[in-house]
Amino acid sequence: MKKLFLFLSLLLTVSLFAQQTDTLSISTPINADFPDYEFLKTKMKLDDVFVQADTAPEYPGGKSAFQRNFAEKMDIISIKDNKINTRVYFIIEKNGYVRYVSALGDDKKHAQAAELAIRRMFVRWKPAMINNQPVRFLYTFPLSLKKY
Repeated sequence: MKKLFLFLSLLLTVSLFAQQTDTLSISTPINADFPDYEFLKTKMKLDDVFVQADTAPEYPGGKSAFQRNFAEKMDIISIKDNKINTRVYFIIEKNGYVRYVSALGDDKKHAQAAELAIRRMFVRWKPAMINNQPVRFLYTFPLSLKKY
């Protein structure tokens, strides 16, 4: 029962705190002002990576399909704390494939499970576009869980 509650809580949290896929009107390359930049530059190749674009990247089937697929691929782990905050970062390449998955959060096991769930999703995204040209895009996927 606890595992079912944890799974449902995670699924609802993913839907509440997921990144929006709305069309953006500006393009911004990643720089040192970006949160967790120092961590990311040790884990990823950040050359020519954007965090905002004219058209955001899109998972096949949309945001809800991404959240559902992520929840299916995520391992259920036991948590000791009452609260978990994890941010999953990955780069969507110009060809639409995901590379350089990295997660940062309070609970290391949860962060590793989130990384693994993204790596298990072998799906080609529609890449981000700037001036109708595909660009490398850093996608941020926040996960939060609060036990009651």
